[in-house]
Amino acid sequence: MKHTIATGRRKTASAQVRMLPGTGKFIINNRDINEYLPVEVWRVRAMRPLDVTNNHGNFDFLVKVTGGGKSGQTGAIQLGIARALVKYNEENKPILKEASLLTRDPRMVERKKYGQKKARKRFQFSKR
Repeated sequence: MKHTIATGRRKTASAQVRMLPGTGKFIINNRDINEYLPVEVWRVRAMRPLDVTNNHGNFDFLVKVTGGGKSGQTGAIQLGIARALVKYNEENKPILKEASLLTRDPRMVERKKYGQKKARKRFQFSKR
């Protein structure tokens, strides 16, 4: 029984995806996907690499995800699944690349600067 391991990241979230040949079970942090990701949009986004490559129900996924919020975790899971599919079968790479599912989203929260309220917002200026 060959399994594939891949890592996906988004913002501060990191997901370790273990892909095994199976029936389509999806476990995230020892919980079912419907329980862990209650919003339909999150589940659809996480499963997108499987939709694009027509691999629904062919694999079982065991995912360990940490950091960030649910949206960032969903993006991390998506990238992890896409990378695992490429590791498993190199023929999936052009399909996933065309759907831009193999690109790591580099956007991160900008740090707060001193002398300012937030990263870019300044304190109110008063002339008089």
